[in-house]
Amino acid sequence: MTAEGLDKLEKELRQLKTVARPEIVQAIAEARSHGDLSENAEYHAARERQSFIEGRIAELEDLISRADVIDVTKMSGDTIRFGASVVLADEDTEEEVVYTIVGAHESDIASGRLSVTSPLARALIGKTSGDVVEVTAPRGAKSYEVVKVSYG
Repeated sequence: MTAEGLDKLEKELRQLKTVARPEIVQAIAEARSHGDLSENAEYHAARERQSFIEGRIAELEDLISRADVIDVTKMSGDTIRFGASVVLADEDTEEEVVYTIVGAHESDIASGRLSVTSPLARALIGKTSGDVVEVTAPRGAKSYEVVKVSYG
């Protein structure tokens, strides 16, 4: 994963531990004070939320502990690999899009952050400017020309 991706996960973990966890503990205590827990929907909802938060904390701690951070600012070259920002031109429409190839846990296609495990990223790995890549998408095959490759 990128350093930026690791930072984002660490911020989420801090927020869950310092804000969400204390808030849910308070919500459970308040719901308990309302009496019979067997019929207390507020209590059950708070416990369910606590379970989700604790599960996400465990997941984030595991991801962070196993993270292999790659500093893309120190990478260069014209071959596409992890961390590359790639300008692609759709062969049919000539429309250009820009994607950065990132780790699976930091991908966000709306922000142009493409998971390294996605079909498009796998097809792009090893290609250079001028190469044409064909990818099978849900709406059929799409062809893209690699216009530019950059790092950092």
